Amino acid sequence: MPVSADYLTYVLDQLAPLARVRARRMFGGIGLYADDLFFGIVDDDCLYFKVDDSNRNDYLTRGCTAFRPFADDPTKSMSYFNVPEDVIEDSDELTRWARKALSVALAAAARRPRKQVNKQNKLPTPARAKPRSKIKRSSRSTSAAGRKLPGRRLK
Repeated sequence: MPVSADYLTYVLDQLAPLARVRARRMFGGIGLYADDLFFGIVDDDCLYFKVDDSNRNDYLTRGCTAFRPFADDPTKSMSYFNVPEDVIEDSDELTRWARKALSVALAAAARRPRKQVNKQNKLPTPARAKPRSKIKRSSRSTSAAGRKLPGRRLK
């Protein structure tokens, strides 16, 4: 699953017309983000874009395959398909395909329920234990007769 630096640089240069694209290493591959939307994967020097029913046919008619992250289980795939080489070579066409993938990522993000903290039902946080004050203790103890036995003082 390695990604060569040259291939990643080439893909990012081709995506330059798309503003604010950044790459982040993840699980041996590279994740592509635009405005904090995860829309693409680069893995094993192959580019994959996010798909759904709105753009999946574009990939299938070109003979593209789904991203399969687990080599030992080829039945599991993700909603990312490899981008055809001729599309990658044409920066304008690649930008169009990337914009479609971004709209798919945006729609998927809108469908995900947001985690909201209900302040009324929020459990109180447990009280922190107060630190013990530093008390000088004596290791001397008293005998049965009430006399102090010799010992060292602890700090």
